[in-house]
Amino acid sequence: EAHWMGAVNFGRDVLSRILHGARISLAVGIGSTALGCFFGVILGLLSGYLGGWIDLLVQRVIDILQALPLLVLALVMAAALGPSIQNTIIAIAIPLIPTVARVIRANTLALRELPFVEAARAVGMGDLRIALRHVLPNTLAPLIVLATAQFGSAILTEAALSFLGLGIPEPFPSWGRML
Repeated sequence: EAHWMGAVNFGRDVLSRILHGARISLAVGIGSTALGCFFGVILGLLSGYLGGWIDLLVQRVIDILQALPLLVLALVMAAALGPSIQNTIIAIAIPLIPTVARVIRANTLALRELPFVEAARAVGMGDLRIALRHVLPNTLAPLIVLATAQFGSAILTEAALSFLGLGIPEPFPSWGRML
């Protein structure tokens, strides 16, 4: 048999579209998770380490982003940006930022009071160097766990956006569009 799972209109093989769609879905999941984690780590580290009015400002912006569920905010972003692979990655990454920022901020608040940070301050290290060299590496364990969980959410959100016509455009196979 030529097409094991059949063919759709225009004679496209369903099995090859599913396999190729997996590649695109994984790329969108990895890209949006990496982008969301990158900006979330920056905001969380900045907010938690510096504190004060910067912490208040960053946390209010994060509160605004967390007011809407992941899919709703991704829908709004995708509708505003338009359907393309890059825009879908951005539209999914922005709602992922607040969760990462909150987790990194919480860890940073706990870590900045520990003796090794005070020792680094005592030997004359600057705030940026302490934050990047001593605090950030100690926040990576929860970040890895969170990024793994968000990766699955990103793939599901991409499928939902593509199903609604706001995700991956038509020439590219997408699991949501094929559904």
